Amino acid sequence: MPAPQSAARRTVLKGAAALAGAAGAGATLAACSTETHSGSGTPATPTAPVELGAAADVPVGGAKLYREQKLIVGCPAEGRYTAFSAQCTHAGCVLDKIVEGQGNCPCHGSRFDVATGKVLRGPASAPLPAVPVRAENGKLIAG
Repeated sequence: MPAPQSAARRTVLKGAAALAGAAGAGATLAACSTETHSGSGTPATPTAPVELGAAADVPVGGAKLYREQKLIVGCPAEGRYTAFSAQCTHAGCVLDKIVEGQGNCPCHGSRFDVATGKVLRGPASAPLPAVPVRAENGKLIAG
């Protein structure tokens, strides 16, 4: 009689291990969620012109992150501006900061060159999409 009871116990233990593994995988997937790091349901680039604020807020030779609008604007030379989506091309998270010319993705650690949009470190493999930007009456307009 002990053999069938032992087999039943193994079956229960295997089932419990499988459930624990599935729960762990669910928690891992939830940790990768972009829900708290992105503008869920909004496009990666503006579909209409967006006023960002004073052009003078973007330093010459530097860049500024407009997280709410999901944009990075650079100023390579006085009066010239470039813009890129600030939504990571890997999983859609919005970049959280610029450090030494690199936009950082808080979800999986991708890094992008804020002057070119180029991927500097994965897991992202596609560059940030360029966005048209212009200065008008001292204000930046993207899109």
